[in-house]
Amino acid sequence: MSAFIDENCGRFGVEPICRAVEVSDSAYYARRSGVPSASELEDARLLALIRTVHKANYEAYGYRRMWKELKRRGERVPRCQVQRLMREGGIQGAKRRGRPWRTTTPGPEAHRRPDLVERDFSAGGPRGAGGRRLQLPALLGGAGVLRVCDRRLQPHDRRLAARGPHAR
Repeated sequence: MSAFIDENCGRFGVEPICRAVEVSDSAYYARRSGVPSASELEDARLLALIRTVHKANYEAYGYRRMWKELKRRGERVPRCQVQRLMREGGIQGAKRRGRPWRTTTPGPEAHRRPDLVERDFSAGGPRGAGGRRLQLPALLGGAGVLRVCDRRLQPHDRRLAARGPHAR
């Protein structure tokens, strides 16, 4: 908005443009002066404090623990503000929903133990390894065949099982 006002202030003037776009002209002049507002100064102070506390706690605190730690230190700050400042500052905790962040990644040239069992994880097709037929006449209410491949039902087999006399 400030760039738009700067471009057109020569033709129309600052106050008429601010009135037309419903922006306070005093706010425009304050932004133009370059002096940071009180909220920007407070955000900068809190972000510096959050970085210090985060570093002191081994970079493990997320926004909730950070908020609680700031409360213990006497800072009265809303939790959503701590969350916003941490997000804008690129600060994150060590865990997310109970799963730890990956802090190390193995190098491609790292020594790995050999596979002594020589397992083969490739599938040979729908009737490949472990594919077999089971007769389940009681489940289907008559003669029927249910295919089980790799301990999973195939989609067409689930439809077949649902067509029994007692299935709805």
